[in-house]
Amino acid sequence: MGVAEVRPIAAPYVASSPSGVAIRDRLKGLTDQDETVLRLVGTHLGALASKDLAVRCRDGLAHVADRWAARKRELTAESSARWAGAITKASNDQWALARRGQLAHFQALQAGIATIAHRLSLPVGHKGTKVGPGGYRSRQEWFAKSRRLRVLADRLAAVRADWQAGLVRIVRGGKRLAGMRHHLQAAGLEEHEWRARWQAARWFLQADGESGKRHGNETIRITPTGEVSIRLPAPLARLANAPHGRYVLSARICFAHRGTEWADRVHADRAVAYRIHLDSERCRWYLTASWQTSPTPVVPLRAALTHGVIGVDTNADHLAAWRLDTHGNPIGRSRRFGYDLTGSAERRDAQVRHALTRLLSWSKSCGVRAIAIEDLDFQAEKTREKHGRRKRFRQLISGLPTARLRARLISMAGAAGIAIVAVDPAYTSKWGAQHWQAPLTGKSRQTTRHDAASIAIGRRALGHPIRRRTAPPPAHRSDEQGHRTALARWEACGREETRPPDTGSCTRCGPPDRGEQAGDQCAQHRSGRTAEQLLLSPLER
Repeated sequence: MGVAEVRPIAAPYVASSPSGVAIRDRLKGLTDQDETVLRLVGTHLGALASKDLAVRCRDGLAHVADRWAARKRELTAESSARWAGAITKASNDQWALARRGQLAHFQALQAGIATIAHRLSLPVGHKGTKVGPGGYRSRQEWFAKSRRLRVLADRLAAVRADWQAGLVRIVRGGKRLAGMRHHLQAAGLEEHEWRARWQAARWFLQADGESGKRHGNETIRITPTGEVSIRLPAPLARLANAPHGRYVLSARICFAHRGTEWADRVHADRAVAYRIHLDSERCRWYLTASWQTSPTPVVPLRAALTHGVIGVDTNADHLAAWRLDTHGNPIGRSRRFGYDLTGSAERRDAQVRHALTRLLSWSKSCGVRAIAIEDLDFQAEKTREKHGRRKRFRQLISGLPTARLRARLISMAGAAGIAIVAVDPAYTSKWGAQHWQAPLTGKSRQTTRHDAASIAIGRRALGHPIRRRTAPPPAHRSDEQGHRTALARWEACGREETRPPDTGSCTRCGPPDRGEQAGDQCAQHRSGRTAEQLLLSPLER
């Protein structure tokens, strides 16, 4: 049996910091009049946004700048120029996002069809290899997959036609929430509760900022003291309680996170975008502020690894981390940062954020300025066409929060001044367990496969091979290729050949008649006389 081919390993790189910031605070102290105005404005602008999105979807690939200007003019009469600009831009962004999702679905269908066609071409019961899957196990499964191939082919034809025509399908408010309307009992909701969520999800209360304008935003304006005012659309101008058709809310905003940075931008009249939304489950209003940041220069890889690195292995329920020095040697003991990804989306996000906070705090206490993590992407690995009946494995990789954790880690590490080094995930678990799990396991320490994988990740980020000892150098450069490629176990006798005999002097120099036990040192091309020659008298030489 031939040796399996190892795929090329990509070089590690330092991940770039995020280019935007988003902070949120609760609108406390709203009066009934304030909530009424917010609901009326959100409903009116949401209807305009729905109409404009439908127009944008009908235009498809034929949309041009002149058409965008015409859409904006139509909305200006029913709202304002700034609200019209925010609505049309949001429609364009939503159409582009749906277009990217359509392309990803198109590529996934192609990959699934190729996999099924390959497995159908093999004999039934043909075993697979590490390179590709084998045939199906039975004729019944082969027949079922042949029917699925036809279904996927029809889906691919429909998606291809939509892609060529520029047709996308978008549900304002969310497809999941729309489907929940038909399963209210399973969702544990009453019809009026679902209706409240559906209406709140379709409201539109967001406005992009503009540098040079007062406090960075003319539509939704927040002063440095926290006063929130909204520019009312033309049909609702009668509700204004401030000059120039504005409505000032009774609530005050005080951002706890990045509040100083936000205040600096507001004082300097730099662009800040705002979004007001209602959490209908808890009946709470929130305001989110976001702005773009100047791109931070990426730290060179060598500079980031000056003080070592912490290798992190991502798992479904915890992060396994180990600190390594600049030479790739593990220091101290491994650390584990657990999280529970059950429950609501807010709880899952809080669990990931708490685990990353502890990881970054430990990195700061160790003085390490770099964290190595695998550049994972399981989008092509979750399909049942690829893994067949391995349902538990597909559920496992689907539960890994790779995208969420990576984005959150890069953002939090950038604020803490810690570089994130992304490495190729190939063979890290396998080679880490092969070379590091057994040597680091003892009576008082149990090293898991995930801990060993974190060492492999850290060594790959440092540029060292994962195995504990490298291959010998070329001939005539060091000991005539005398070093082995792997360390022997500690109980192996004579594992560091060549060594002096057990019965020797305190200087570990053997007697003249035992010179053959000391190894042929003359054959090693060393300068000077050997230890055996030093023990002979001048006449014997």
